[in-house]
Amino acid sequence: MNKVILIGRFTRDPESRMSQSNMEIARFSLACQGEFVNRNGEREVEFVNCVAFNRLATTINKYCRKGSLISATGRIRNSSYDAQDGSKRYTTDIVIEQMEFLGSRQGGDNAPAVDNSVAYSPSASSAPSNNIETTDISEDPYKDFGDEFTLSSDDLPF
Repeated sequence: MNKVILIGRFTRDPESRMSQSNMEIARFSLACQGEFVNRNGEREVEFVNCVAFNRLATTINKYCRKGSLISATGRIRNSSYDAQDGSKRYTTDIVIEQMEFLGSRQGGDNAPAVDNSVAYSPSASSAPSNNIETTDISEDPYKDFGDEFTLSSDDLPF
């Protein structure tokens, strides 16, 4: 089985290309934190080269930028090519097959917004009306929750 699961941030904007067969390609690198902490108390970071094709490449090229955080599933692909100096070069890429937007650095992501609201129209509903109590969420329900605090990834046990 050849399966890779990554969570990481884009180290740069994705490179958009078109193949000779008119297939869109996205090339990018993800910075992924390791699980273990070194002697200095820092987490190791791996920089993973990735590539995506077709519709997924279109989505990545359109919505992902440097700092965007994604979860990606794919497979390892080893390949080689002849460099301009005549030497043979070897590469290892992760071919991304699925991805999810997880957020971005400072909220600067242009990812499509997910609308979790539900439109309700009593006339459009065929179900009987039950007098269901609703809550007005137009103002922040956590405004009196307490002082704000920051939590870094180093504070998490995983």
